[in-house]
Amino acid sequence: MLTYDNPLIARYASRKMSELWSPQRKFSTWRRLWLALAESEAELGLPITDEQLDELRSHLDDIDFELAAEKELELRHDVMAHVYTYGEVCPKAKPIIHLGATSCFVTDNADALLLRESLVIIRNRLAAVIDRLGKFAWKYRDCPCLSFTHLQPAQPTTVGRRACLWAYDLVLDLNEIEYRIVQLKTLGNKGTTGTQASFLKLFHGDHEKVKKLETLFCRKIGLEPFALTGQTYPRKADSQILDVLSGIAQSSYKFAADLRILAHRKEMEEPFETQQIGSSAMAYKRNPMRSERICSLARFVMSLQTSPVMTAASQWFERTLDDSANRRLVLPQAFLAMDAVLILYQNITEGMVVYRKVIEKNLRAELPFMATENLLMEAVERGADRQDVHEIIRKHSQDAGAVVKNEGKENDLWERLRNDPVFAGIDMTKEPEPAEFIGRSPEQVDEFIAEQIDPIRRRYYGVLTATDAEVKV
Repeated sequence: MLTYDNPLIARYASRKMSELWSPQRKFSTWRRLWLALAESEAELGLPITDEQLDELRSHLDDIDFELAAEKELELRHDVMAHVYTYGEVCPKAKPIIHLGATSCFVTDNADALLLRESLVIIRNRLAAVIDRLGKFAWKYRDCPCLSFTHLQPAQPTTVGRRACLWAYDLVLDLNEIEYRIVQLKTLGNKGTTGTQASFLKLFHGDHEKVKKLETLFCRKIGLEPFALTGQTYPRKADSQILDVLSGIAQSSYKFAADLRILAHRKEMEEPFETQQIGSSAMAYKRNPMRSERICSLARFVMSLQTSPVMTAASQWFERTLDDSANRRLVLPQAFLAMDAVLILYQNITEGMVVYRKVIEKNLRAELPFMATENLLMEAVERGADRQDVHEIIRKHSQDAGAVVKNEGKENDLWERLRNDPVFAGIDMTKEPEPAEFIGRSPEQVDEFIAEQIDPIRRRYYGVLTATDAEVKV
């Protein structure tokens, strides 16, 4: 069981997600499932009284955890321990609790409900981060900066356009999680091997009533049943959900890693509070600890992806029990860690700091190299051989780069090119300006926000305007 000693709960995840995966929520959900089953069986004519149902309804949340733990030690069976514990406070209903069901009736149906609610929390957090990145992108839509390919300076982009790249990864993740929420189903009433034999016995061979029982039950809990199962719902579903969480973790990791590099270049950084300490030894440090924590937690989520994959592959025939302990660990921890990642991500995007002067200085130092592509094309338009010009530019660039690296001097490439006869007649009197080399970056930001982010804002308007007071950063 997860307790508040777990660092994911004590340090990282929100109260909402922590309570969702708490023992209280888990076992009170079991009791609600037993109630829904009994109500459905009663509606179809089984001898279950209103008095018994009222008794079950009166004790949905008052769980005696000490008694349940004692019985589990005695019985070596968690479900039967809680059947007994529920029966102790519902003596009249005790004979009909869990009637016709197997253990996975409560464990799997409860997990499906918790998974759906967890996915919705993550989905909403994703929408919020996308919205914040959109605001940031709009603010810096036309702020030129260096691009990097192979982590080497490349043709300029804008700060806003780079933010759109981060956002687009999350948009793709949002599409996936929305699909998984729609597709998520539950076990329903399937019995010990999925054949519904126990329920068929209860209803004396009436197949229609057995089918109706599952319809009634699933309607009460708000999820449709899988078309066919063994004893459990298909473990493929867990694998698909962890794939989505891993995808969000990958996107978050990339953002945080990029921001850490930009902080190293002193171009951008995450929020740094007035009293915040960057290092216990080096008082001057402004370590990007939130971005580092995102990377740490996201790496953990990505590592969890393999467990459901192996579980789904190794479910022999109708079911094995080697999935149980693994799922108890993986499912809650994946959602708790992902919740923490997105809280951090949103916090950073709401307060990212941009140092325009440093960005401009770094860009101007490399801009002569970036401008050579335009010079090459203009020289060719004037009749020069493209390959010859390319070689001239290459040699001048290498020489200028050597001066910068070996002698620590300013980049003099522009002066070298200006004095080369091949560029005679081309106006090179003015140094290149950053805005001349960013292409359609500002327009692409506008288009991306209109086509990708604004529809999400409309779809999640209620989520984006809600407040979540508790945020751990």
